[in-house]
Amino acid sequence: MKTAALLCALLASMPAFAQEKKKADPQVDRGRYLVKIGGCNDCHTPKYAVSGGKVQESEWLTGDALGWRGPWGTTYATNLRLSMQDLTEEQWVQKGKALSARPPMPWFNVREMSTSDLRAMYRYIRSLGPAGKPAPAFVPPERTPPQPFVQFPAPPPK
Repeated sequence: MKTAALLCALLASMPAFAQEKKKADPQVDRGRYLVKIGGCNDCHTPKYAVSGGKVQESEWLTGDALGWRGPWGTTYATNLRLSMQDLTEEQWVQKGKALSARPPMPWFNVREMSTSDLRAMYRYIRSLGPAGKPAPAFVPPERTPPQPFVQFPAPPPK
């Protein structure tokens, strides 16, 4: 009887011990915050903007098949959860600091982020794990992309 009680007490304490041993990385929470306020989900999460942000977090940052067509061609929001799996944290920081992309991606904003913010974003996105499939490939300006796509007007003449 004492052995059974001791075994039950030991088993009951295991989850608490495991949680204590694995402390949460505060940078993951910071990264989640940055992704949310930075508008990353607006394009990189299907239906996020049109639903007022009411998309399960498990579906965040999986890219989108909605194209963004303009004089540059048609671009698609990358599946960040898949692309981050191929990068180390240091590689992501270097990529973020040198980022250049086609519209409407605000790459210039990413370039201005601090190294610690880029690291936090990386840790958050990696914490979500891989999900979804790659976004469609870029379509050159002379080709008509498949639906759906948003058509940007040509810039005004100078």
